[in-house]
Amino acid sequence: MVKETLSTANLSVRLLYSSFLILIGIGYIAAVTYLYMTHAGLDGKSGIDMQDIVTSYYGNRSGTRLEAAIQGPMKIHLQPAQSATIIHWLNTGAPQQGYQNEIRPILQQNCMECHNATTSSMLKIPNLSSFQGVQQVTKVNKGMSIQSLVQLSHIHLFGIGLMLFAVGIIFIKAELSPWLMNTLIVLPFVSILADIVSWFLTKWYPLYAYAVVLGGALMGIAMGAQILISLYQMWLLSPRPISLVLAQSSVDHQISSL
Repeated sequence: MVKETLSTANLSVRLLYSSFLILIGIGYIAAVTYLYMTHAGLDGKSGIDMQDIVTSYYGNRSGTRLEAAIQGPMKIHLQPAQSATIIHWLNTGAPQQGYQNEIRPILQQNCMECHNATTSSMLKIPNLSSFQGVQQVTKVNKGMSIQSLVQLSHIHLFGIGLMLFAVGIIFIKAELSPWLMNTLIVLPFVSILADIVSWFLTKWYPLYAYAVVLGGALMGIAMGAQILISLYQMWLLSPRPISLVLAQSSVDHQISSL
C-alpha cells in the first residue's frame, strides 16, 4: 500500500493541515513572547538572562518576593520614589504601622487593579489588598511554590502533549529518512518533559536552570522543524513519480521487517 504523503495530499487536506500548523506556530511565538515578558527583569536588570530563570524557580534568597517584583517586571508601574519607599519599609522589617501609613496608599494607587481579592484569586497572583496578603510577599523570595509548579506542570504536560501529538500526526506524512523522522517525532516530547522536570530540580539547585532553557529550546526547534518541513512539502515539493513512491515503500517495508 502506498503511503499518503504531504506532497500528494489534495487541496482541502493541505489547506486544513496548513491552517492548523500556522495557527500553532503563531500561538507558540505568542507563548514565547509572554514567557519573555513575565521573566525579563526578575533579577532587577533589563532583558532576560539565566539569572531571571533562576529567580523564577529557585528565587532570590537574598531578598523578598515583593522587592524582586518591584525591581523587575512590576517596575514600570511604580515611580522610583515609590519603589524606594517600599524597599526601605521592607528593610526595616515590614511593620504593619508602616504598611498602613505609607505602603497601602502606594499599592492602592498602582497595584490594586490586579492584586485585589477577587482578581488575585482568579489569576493566582498575590493579594495585596490586606496586610496579611502583603506579608506573604515580604518573606524571602524562594521562587515558585511546589503547588504552583505542580499546577503549571500538569497544564503544560496535557496541553503541549496534545499539541505535539496533533502536529506529529501531520508531520508523520512527510517524506524523510526514517532516522530523521523518528528523531524529530520523539525529540519534542522528551525535551518538554526534561524542561518541566528541570523546574523542580532548579528549585532545589539553581544550576538546573540551564536544563530548563535547553529543554525548552530543543522542544521549540523540533516542533518548528516539523511545522516548516510539513508546510514546505505540502506547497513547494513536487510530488514524486508513483514508481519511486512504490519503490521507497517497498524498501521501507523490507527494512522494518529485518
